[in-house]
Amino acid sequence: MPDTPRVAVVVIGYDDAAHVTVAVRSALDQGPAVGEVIAVDDRSTDGSAEILDRLAAGEPRLRVIRHAVNSGGCGTPRNTGTDAVTLPYVMFLDSDDLLPPGAVDALLRAATETGAEVAAGLCVRRELPTGREHPWQSGLFAEAALIGHPAERPHLVHDTLCVNKLYRTDFLRVNGIRFPEGRYLYEDFVFTARVLAAAPRIALVPDLVYVWHVRRAAEQLSLSLNREHIGNWHARTRACAEAYEILRGAGETELARAARAKFLDHELRMYLRELSLRDPEYRRAWWAHTRAYLAGYDAEDWARDPAAPGTLLGRFVLDSAEPRDLPRLRELAARPARLLPPYARTPEGTPVWSDAHPGVDLTPLLTCPTEALPCAMDAELLPHARGARLRLRLHELYDRLAEAGPLAVTARWHARTTGRPARHITLPLVPAPNGTWTAEAAVDLHALGAGVWDLCLTVHFKDGAHRDITAHARTDSPHLRRRALPSPRHLVLLAHPYATHSGALSLRVATGPAGAARVARGRLRRLIGG
Repeated sequence: MPDTPRVAVVVIGYDDAAHVTVAVRSALDQGPAVGEVIAVDDRSTDGSAEILDRLAAGEPRLRVIRHAVNSGGCGTPRNTGTDAVTLPYVMFLDSDDLLPPGAVDALLRAATETGAEVAAGLCVRRELPTGREHPWQSGLFAEAALIGHPAERPHLVHDTLCVNKLYRTDFLRVNGIRFPEGRYLYEDFVFTARVLAAAPRIALVPDLVYVWHVRRAAEQLSLSLNREHIGNWHARTRACAEAYEILRGAGETELARAARAKFLDHELRMYLRELSLRDPEYRRAWWAHTRAYLAGYDAEDWARDPAAPGTLLGRFVLDSAEPRDLPRLRELAARPARLLPPYARTPEGTPVWSDAHPGVDLTPLLTCPTEALPCAMDAELLPHARGARLRLRLHELYDRLAEAGPLAVTARWHARTTGRPARHITLPLVPAPNGTWTAEAAVDLHALGAGVWDLCLTVHFKDGAHRDITAHARTDSPHLRRRALPSPRHLVLLAHPYATHSGALSLRVATGPAGAARVARGRLRRLIGG
């Protein structure tokens, strides 16, 4: 890369003294391509601005801009920083995240070699303190590509982040592309829609260019993570609606339709997975607001992907005047989706949600590819002194599975913190008289070791197709409780099969006297605190 400074990095922050130095240094350490780092402090009260001033005293590339009044959001400080940029390209960085080494060079190279107005790369969500990483929209960045017009890749609407991208400064200014001002949650959604509506050429790179830190244990959650209040849902739907109108108003009909499909697949599924955790007042308010929002969808929106879990969920919400069937909705909203029984039909034989909701037509499942079927497999883990038995039961789905011919299931336990799989086992699926298929295997809890383990399954069919699924934890099982077991390897082992908030079976294991003591202390703290 040439040594000529070409990129400005706008770093925004508010009361983030603990992390802002790392963020700023990650931008400065990108090398000579970064000619200026503009840190915008949104009227912090914790000494963040003073930290930035001290950094700037020894770094001529760093400029600090202080807001006299807190804006309440992320859009205004980003606009302030963009207005101050003097270089051809600009990137955005939040004060609690960082740019990995080589990020700017990778994006700048792609932009200059292709002439693209926007270059985008891979972002990972890093869970802290565990360090486990989840790639964000990784399918978009599997390989380098130049998109001549955003409509050529409608899935671009799923990448609503502004921080994993490099923008040509004059492209933003000529097209008047700015963030919403003030306290506007999910401002990225609107900004990204404005970018796509301006029809830029977009260069995609497979390089890691941004690390998004997710601190769920923080005393104050970030604006986007704090989903416990109904105002968050109102803000999210407002941003989605505005993004849709921006794209539709620009004549980008395909992208606008894709944005509505994204809402069903992402937003609706995410919040429905959590709805059973909320209080009745929240549920009623959420349900009424969502029904009003979805009432704006037209026939073409619903016909875009009729068998998709989000589409089926949206149709159910519209069909019911109040929250109901939440456990079943939660399972269908899971990733991968699971549609639990009952599998009802009308008197004419049409597959429907249930006898109580015949208006939710499930006919699209009859032609859905086997690999995309929302298969439901129950799982039960029975701990005993020598380890455990895993019992699995796969349900029929409107005769589709019998047609595909389930042959076997591969079971793997994945470590929650690292994603590391333990040894897998493939089991034959045996047809049962009640129209299901079953499998059973031993699980060596002592070999798994301490940690939280998620059960992942792959069903194999006779035509060569396969479907990755997770197992539904049978909540009627007496074995969903903690058991203390003798262990020749660890002396003692605590095994706790449990259902996640999306209904899947997972397993907590604590080993040795020290591990058992930690569990006991934690339980005691919860009892005292409760």
